[in-house]
This record gives sequence, C-alpha cells and structure tokens, in this order.
Amino acid sequence: MSTDDDRDILDDEPQATPAQSVSPPAPNGGAPTTSGGAPRGRASRRSFLIGAAAGAGVGVIAGAGVVSVAGGGLAVGPGGVVRTGPAPRGQAGEPVTGQAISVTVNGLPQDVYVRANETLAEMLREDLGLTGTKIGCNRSECSACTVLLNGVPVNSCSELAIRANGAQIVTIEGLEKDGKLSPVQAAFAKNMGLQCGFCTPGQIMQATALLQRIPNPTDEQIMKHMSGNLCKCSAYPNIMASIREAAKTARA
Repeated sequence: MSTDDDRDILDDEPQATPAQSVSPPAPNGGAPTTSGGAPRGRASRRSFLIGAAAGAGVGVIAGAGVVSVAGGGLAVGPGGVVRTGPAPRGQAGEPVTGQAISVTVNGLPQDVYVRANETLAEMLREDLGLTGTKIGCNRSECSACTVLLNGVPVNSCSELAIRANGAQIVTIEGLEKDGKLSPVQAAFAKNMGLQCGFCTPGQIMQATALLQRIPNPTDEQIMKHMSGNLCKCSAYPNIMASIREAAKTARA
C-alpha cells in the first residue's frame, strides 16, 4: 500500500493532493442554489463527536453535577489521575463544557471530570493513565481501542465519556488478577497471537467478551465475532489459535 493510501486510512480528515481539485457536490443535481451554509464535505465519526459535544449535555443542567473543566488541574487519586481544581458552575440551561461522572474501572470506583466531547478512550488514557487501551484509527474502524462497557465490547474512541456515568468498565489492565494473566492473555502470549502488538489489547478484550458469551465457540463463531478487530500485521491464524486455546483452558 502506498504512503498516500496509508495517510488516507489513518488521517481523520484526509487532505486533497495538489493534483486534485476538490469541490463539494452541487445540490439539486448541479443546479444553482441561493441557499447559504458551509460547503458539504466528508464527515467522520471523530468530527461528528467533536461537533456534537453540546448534544451530550442535552437535558443536563448546572446544579446536577455539571461543571466547567476550564482551568481545572490534575490530581492523583486512588486509582489514577483525575481532573480536579476550579470548576465554575454555569447558569441553568447553558451549554455545558464538562461533567463530573462516577465510573467503576477495573473494579475501582473513579470520580472524574470529563469534557463534553471527551471520548471514553481519552478518559481512560489521559485522566486515569490506563494506556493499555490503544487509539488506532480514532474513528471506530479498527477496534484497537476495545474495552468492556457493562460487559459489552465497545470501541472506546467513539463512545463519549460523559455517557458512561455509572458504568462498569474493564480494560486490558483489569484482566490480570494477582499477577496472573487471564486465560486469553496467556494464550495470546503462548501462541504469538500478535506481531507489532498495537492491536493486541483490543483483540484480547474482544476475545474475552466472546468467551464470556460462548465458552466453546466454533471457528466460524470466532471469525464472525472478531471480524471487526483489524490486524495490519495479519496475525489472524495465531489469533485464532490463541482463542481456541483460551477456550480449552477455561473449560479445563
């Protein structure tokens, strides 16, 4: 794949090359229009999340835990780094810039101030220091950022943190217990279910969810369930072998 192709895949808002002339399609089949508005262009999940930040606060007003995080600092809490510091309240009905949420992450309760447009992946990595969750495409296409949200695997790069209030979250760091790897983690290590390793946390979280739901999956079920998790190194045969062994170990 060429460098240009890679840029188009990885960049959230790809730029036109000098040789191309990009102009938005004209409405009404090319007929002139007198209506105003910005030119229509390519939208992405990431730009949608940022642009829709105010929508996350619809129906939520100051005085119910809604705060501004402007000027807020950072502090180290029992489970990691959390936002703190000055958090001025706005007037009822004003658009909100942030909210105090309570979540349970890997069994530990956490109180975090999050921006209205902050994703779950950003909260985990930046606020709580759980960098095992990787951000790959940042637009819900590769699933490298997979975590378990109330037991369900989700792409955390496309989940707003503000909507996770009250949720139970499990990340790759939460699978290890008392210094012992989970059956899925151990199987991936034994069968080399990785190459560069960047997508591996997401692969393991997705496989963990599969085995919780289907303890003895067929190869077809494994492929269907894991189809959204991309591996640019193409370690798929070893990933399959790892999940088969993890299922066997869990049944033993």
